Amino acid sequence: MQILILNGPNLNLLGLREPGVYGSQGFDTYLEDLKTMFPDVDFTYYQSNVEGELINKIHEVGFSFDGIVMNAGAYTHTSIAISDAIAAVKTPVMEVHISNVYGREEFRHKSIISKNCCGIITGLGLDSYMLAVQYFVYKSDK
Repeated sequence: MQILILNGPNLNLLGLREPGVYGSQGFDTYLEDLKTMFPDVDFTYYQSNVEGELINKIHEVGFSFDGIVMNAGAYTHTSIAISDAIAAVKTPVMEVHISNVYGREEFRHKSIISKNCCGIITGLGLDSYMLAVQYFVYKSDK
């Protein structure tokens, strides 16, 4: 099983950026935990602060991977282009957020990409990613 974890802007600063909101663990360390939890999953990890690069990665894997776990960061609330890219591919995308976006600023309450995702996991810290991976590994319509 191949799963892409796709992180958007500012998520390269996890572990350093606002630890009260995002925690103190860096994503590279957490990715190693995921690989241990799911030894049969072939993970690809990609992070970019650039919208077009995220779209290119969706296009690249969107017809061959089993799932995409995507934290689009602030692009969640602004990017019609990322939403369109998700709609254009066959690989299902699970939207994830580390923080509870509904407990934050009003502008974070609307997701442009949700309608094209298979689901949303929000507010469970880095474990939002683990739960998304579990969905792809254990879903009944494989």
